Amino acid sequence: MIRMTLLLILLALAAGDDRPYYLFTSFRGNGEDGLHLALSRDGYRWEALGGDRSFLRPEVGGERLMRDPCLAQGPDGTFHMVWTTGWRDRTIGYASSTDLVRWTGQRAIPVMAEEPTARNAWAPELFYDAAQKRWLIFWATTIPGRFPETDRTGNNGLNHRIYCVTTEDFKTFSPTQLFFDPGFNVIDATILKSGPKYYLVFKDERQNPVKKDLRLAVSDRAEGPYGEVTEPFTRDWVEGPSAIHIDGRWVVYFDQYRERRYGAVTSTDLKQWADISSQLSFPKDHRHGSVLQITPAIAHGLR
Repeated sequence: MIRMTLLLILLALAAGDDRPYYLFTSFRGNGEDGLHLALSRDGYRWEALGGDRSFLRPEVGGERLMRDPCLAQGPDGTFHMVWTTGWRDRTIGYASSTDLVRWTGQRAIPVMAEEPTARNAWAPELFYDAAQKRWLIFWATTIPGRFPETDRTGNNGLNHRIYCVTTEDFKTFSPTQLFFDPGFNVIDATILKSGPKYYLVFKDERQNPVKKDLRLAVSDRAEGPYGEVTEPFTRDWVEGPSAIHIDGRWVVYFDQYRERRYGAVTSTDLKQWADISSQLSFPKDHRHGSVLQITPAIAHGLR
């Protein structure tokens, strides 16, 4: 199957096919061996690249993990990636590449250095804010005692909110600030832009009572504030949303982590949703990553 996928890439290039490819990042196990990549032409059928071997091994962070890798391409064509470096780290990992084969040296960004009691920095995401010409980096953190009214709604004393920094060059960063607080425990946020509006897709992390589903919030600006929180648009016990626009429809993928499989819902208006999980195929053990569009040339180089 992998050879067939690569053959299709080569045939498409030879025929001058300039239709986009879709790339999905992920990790395996606990994230010990690093970045895994999968390729698709339609967003439904995904094939592991490189024999499902790691494209980049983790080198930074207290636990040397590469979980929840989020990849985005900047206006200059450079790819930037951030990831969770450990369950208890207050840093996030960062590296960049122009071709997704050769990478810069990895760095640990100390995003929660000013919060010494912070328990973690989970699932960082990237979004390029074209209006401000800078990047948003945002992630979930629990700071004990910061939101005491919801301390008992999570598990193991975790009570997350979404925090963020901004940067123009991934060298200097704004001070860390609270990005999104819907009034309850929340993790795994990602941003999509539809028309003039920005939508924050996030996981309602409440366990008491059980929610563990995905919702939307909306804003006129990428940096928020986000409000008008919707009711859930997925089943429960899902996480790690990643969204992309394919053939006139929004697709929001998610990790059905208790079942060790991936699912997705689709919508044309971000209001009415249809579950397409049964139509998807992913590499075995594909875990919480991000999806993006790439050119045939980049796809060819990844073979």
